[in-house]
Amino acid sequence: MDSKLLITRKVKMKEVLKNVSFIILLLKMCFIFGQEIPNQKIIVIDPGHGGKDSGAIGVNGIQEKDVVLNIANAILKLNNELDKPLDIYLTRYTDTLISLSDRTKLAKALKADMFLSLHCNHSGNSDVRGIEVYVANAESNYSQESIWLAFQLQTTLKNQLGFESRGVKFANFQVLRETVEYCSALLIEFGFLSNVDEAVYFSESSNFTFTALNILKGINNYLKKI
Repeated sequence: MDSKLLITRKVKMKEVLKNVSFIILLLKMCFIFGQEIPNQKIIVIDPGHGGKDSGAIGVNGIQEKDVVLNIANAILKLNNELDKPLDIYLTRYTDTLISLSDRTKLAKALKADMFLSLHCNHSGNSDVRGIEVYVANAESNYSQESIWLAFQLQTTLKNQLGFESRGVKFANFQVLRETVEYCSALLIEFGFLSNVDEAVYFSESSNFTFTALNILKGINNYLKKI
């Protein structure tokens, strides 16, 4: 068989397997949801980018897709160690690219109470630093709850990680626009990988766990409020 044709078939097969894997995950989550525990809150955490989409690349070579997936998996690990773990799902568990619409469809199918998208920032100015938290700029029944949660997480991350805060901001990001209609939704930018200090911070595996711990605390505080 021609080598170019073989490579093309392999690429197509990977795409098919990726889509099939997501559909299986979606169906599995829907089945589990059908047997949910009364009053159990559903949390969907969305590690941004993945696969061929690396996202921001740090000055030290680290990639946004890996940083946010490591944080998300650390959240899962810490949650599973709790006496009463939360009902948390990820939009991706591995280095796979999931479309933005599929990410929001998963949250909708699960009837999530919270959608939290994780990202890292980048700037042409290496001096720019700090954490940003975004909420949808569209009004919905969950706008106020999203804003409250955004300020709480921003304050927690600023105080615990020692990063500067660049404030809570409003944006028309697709993952926020398509989720805020039915649950609290926000997007966190964990600092700038173009900044040496912040890129180095996210090169240390222990800092994934520490960041995840504070995200989990913020989620728990939010759930006590609603």
